[in-house]
Amino acid sequence: MSDKVLSSPNILERFSLKGRTALVTGGGRGIGRAFAHALADAGADVAIVDLDLDSANEVLGEIKKRSPNVRSIALAVDVTDEDQVTKMVSDVISHFGDLTIACNNAGIGQWIDSIDMPYSDFQKMMRINLDSVWLCAQAEARHMLAKGYGKIINTASLSAHIVNKPQNQAHYNISKSAVISLTRSLGAEWADRGVRVNCISPGYTRTALVENLLDTPIGQTMWPTWKENTPLAAMAEVTDLQGAIVYLAASVSDFMTGADLLIDGGYTTW
Repeated sequence: MSDKVLSSPNILERFSLKGRTALVTGGGRGIGRAFAHALADAGADVAIVDLDLDSANEVLGEIKKRSPNVRSIALAVDVTDEDQVTKMVSDVISHFGDLTIACNNAGIGQWIDSIDMPYSDFQKMMRINLDSVWLCAQAEARHMLAKGYGKIINTASLSAHIVNKPQNQAHYNISKSAVISLTRSLGAEWADRGVRVNCISPGYTRTALVENLLDTPIGQTMWPTWKENTPLAAMAEVTDLQGAIVYLAASVSDFMTGADLLIDGGYTTW
């Protein structure tokens, strides 16, 4: 029996994404922007997908400047529209020749008491946070399964593991819990066909959206509670999530599927 430790490529080589092709939904801002940069930094060609083409193009310009040796494109896509999602995958493959990494990250949040929540708000949350992940994963997997290899990485949340306080957001929590269940189900279903499906659950993370919320009167009441319940007593930066996306996208994690990486500053330890 061969000695895998000695015969395997250098560990840093197994983190490299050179020769891989990726797409990131919600890539025009926040966590998705950080994911797109991380994948490009590691050598992958990247498609930045966002409903807002201007935001996607802004990130495209950043990546072209920071990582000029990788190819990159920007696409405007409504990831809740099945036809647009199918075309998204087709466009990425047409441009790059392949799709090996797919980060289904697009999503929204909302604070609202359940008793006051219009059903339309509940439906919108599910459509954007859950249905889009299903549509994207299905379309991406059609290509990956045919090739016999691929990495699908979904964005879940700390809120899939807890009931948040002091804000009320039952529909958001439900949508992200469902993303984890979907990830497990697809990870098991496609395991013997070479496609790995995992997810990342960020804790409270500093994005422009969160910063804007914390500037509001209600937002200013939230941070002291979040900080008190986080052992590291800090909010994550989007860069704190970049190592996880590269790990799950690279060959070094090929034996991992149906798993959730919780990056929450220790929030769930208490």
